[in-house]
Amino acid sequence: MMIESLGFRTDLLLLELGGSDLEDTGEYVVARTPDNPNFWWGNFLLFRTPFAPGDVRRRLDAFHAEFPAANHVAVGIDTVDGVIGAEDEVVAAGFEIGRDVVMTAREVVPPARPNEESTYRYLSSDDDWEQLVQLGLVTAPMEVDDLYAEFTRRKVATKRALVEAGYGKWFGAFEGDRLQSSLGLMFDGKGLARFQSVQTHPDDRNRGIGSTLVHRASTYGLTAGGARTLVMVADPEYLAIRIYRALGFTDTETQLQLSVRPGS
Repeated sequence: MMIESLGFRTDLLLLELGGSDLEDTGEYVVARTPDNPNFWWGNFLLFRTPFAPGDVRRRLDAFHAEFPAANHVAVGIDTVDGVIGAEDEVVAAGFEIGRDVVMTAREVVPPARPNEESTYRYLSSDDDWEQLVQLGLVTAPMEVDDLYAEFTRRKVATKRALVEAGYGKWFGAFEGDRLQSSLGLMFDGKGLARFQSVQTHPDDRNRGIGSTLVHRASTYGLTAGGARTLVMVADPEYLAIRIYRALGFTDTETQLQLSVRPGS
């Protein structure tokens, strides 16, 4: 299927590799992840065009028809410029609008303040992957409840399965055996490599660990990994985006994600 957005193109690739079901209806693509129903961006619709006036109700109905048991609504737009269309109507319907920056790099530069104290290696053992679950919980952008904990554990299981199937690597920075920071780098086999879930424990931030880990993973991706282009999706309001830019990543596209939280 043809997807214009580099962010969504690589998202859908990773979902498909991880066992999600994709269905192209023409007007939109349905992504389903039955094994993790609380994974919003594994259970969403990607519309091919922005919202025209009057589209909101029809698109909400389409989402509920495809996901009748869902408590959330998650909708993407296959565009690169961040244009929603009838934005006033979208906001009035209760959607939260996410505009992430899709960044790319064909070469990287070393961090200005590299961290040489930590040990950098791939995740491999059961304990490493369990620590990744706990890192995901401690860095969660929302209050952690049982549903979120189960969502995180299932996501990590999928990440591990992708690595063990040979689709990429999961990198970690360690103090002894303790995981301080982590990220994934997955490959499409055609020259693209997509970063996933760059996370650093709150106790280990502002020490150059994250930037050093991203640089080491990038160097691997562009050499042994065989990638020609690295793809990173970042929140424009979060300070980490400055780290990526300093390493050589440039802003390429805007990725649009529209959601309605359960109970909204």
